[in-house]
Amino acid sequence: QVQLVESGGGLVQTGDSLRLSCAASVRTFSINTMGWFRQAPGKEREFVAAIRESVITYYADSVKGRFTISRDNSKNTVYLQMNSLKPEDTAVYYCAADRGRIPVGIAKYDYWGQGTQVTVSS
Repeated sequence: QVQLVESGGGLVQTGDSLRLSCAASVRTFSINTMGWFRQAPGKEREFVAAIRESVITYYADSVKGRFTISRDNSKNTVYLQMNSLKPEDTAVYYCAADRGRIPVGIAKYDYWGQGTQVTVSS
C-alpha cells in the first residue's frame, strides 16, 4: 500500500507561482509512474502532468511551458512547480502513483492522495 500526502496549495493571484509537494509513504524509486491530476467544481478529473522512471515527463497542453513536474527519490517526494497561474487553474490537485507503466493521462492509477486546493484569483 502506498499513501500519498499533498501539500502546498493555497490562494494566489493571476501570474503567481506555487509549488505542490506529494510525499509518498514508500521509496519512490519503487514507483514507476507518478502524476498530478486536478478537478474543478462540476468538472471531471483531468490530467495535469506525470513523470515516469524519474526522468520522462508528460504534460497536458493547457499547462505545458508553465508547470514542471519533478521527483526527488531521496525524499520520496514528487513536486509540481506551477508558474504563471491563471484562474482556470483553480481546482483540487491530486497526486497519483502506480508501480506499473500505465497510460499517464488516464485516472487509473492505483494510489491517490486526498488533494490540495489551489485557487487563483483574477
